[in-house]
Amino acid sequence: MANPTGEQFEITRGNARAVVTEIGAGLRAFEVGGVPYVEAFAEDEKPPKGAGQVLLPWPNRTKGGQWVHQGEKQQLPITEEARGNAIHGLTRHEEWELLEHAESSITLAVDVPAQQGWPVPLRATITYEISPRELVVTHEIRNEGESPIGVGLGTHPYFRVGDVPTDELTLTLPASRVRPYLGDEQMPYAEEQDVEGTEYDFRSGKLLEGVDLDTAFGGLSVADDGNHQFVLSHGERELVVWAGPDFHWAQVFTPDDLVGRGRAVAIEPMTCPADALNTGTDLIELEPASSWTGSWGIRVR
Repeated sequence: MANPTGEQFEITRGNARAVVTEIGAGLRAFEVGGVPYVEAFAEDEKPPKGAGQVLLPWPNRTKGGQWVHQGEKQQLPITEEARGNAIHGLTRHEEWELLEHAESSITLAVDVPAQQGWPVPLRATITYEISPRELVVTHEIRNEGESPIGVGLGTHPYFRVGDVPTDELTLTLPASRVRPYLGDEQMPYAEEQDVEGTEYDFRSGKLLEGVDLDTAFGGLSVADDGNHQFVLSHGERELVVWAGPDFHWAQVFTPDDLVGRGRAVAIEPMTCPADALNTGTDLIELEPASSWTGSWGIRVR
């Protein structure tokens, strides 16, 4: 049986190591000094619950797979059959082209052709660059078509701090707005609201024990370095997930049944929220032949 994530590409710097997959250009592992900081999976396994995948050209869900581009109705393939939605874009299961592989960095690319439900071709690249205590991920999306289009991008890593149980970690989010999960409705996100006085206020940090999230957070404040910073901590140990200013949203997901881990936490930097192809909220507008570049990263303190 063919490897479901294709060839495995390792990058290292000092005692830091990451593994990137050919299929989907996903992040399969990141560790420092042998201590894991993302939930890894075996190279002969499919990424469990989207672990480490790149979500392009939209993150999260498009309701019913339907949207309108320049007055023409579009119908994307339904890839979340249980709820009838198109989920997490078009490139997760595609083979990305290796452009460059150095000891501490790697760049891959993928073409998104015009196809059912997606009328404008794109080309995307991703670069992973590792340093002794940090992994930086840089995305570029280029409009290869003849008409403008709005796009979105997200990523789906699950984080850990070594062997510390997920419920013993404290999560701090610089988010003043939230779109809560609504359970089993077709598009399971409520209207955007303020976090003040709600269970969704993580600005001062909250222990993850008892927290159940599949939730989009917005209204992200900016740190001194100009980026958004999401923090998982345990005592003096800290993992910082940062995202550039164009990542206006972060989805936080706390499943109880991640393969190999059980209780887990995903922090998903996103440029736009669910159903943005319909609402237009925070879409990146690309004119023909124009490009967008943005970065996020993982820093170990």
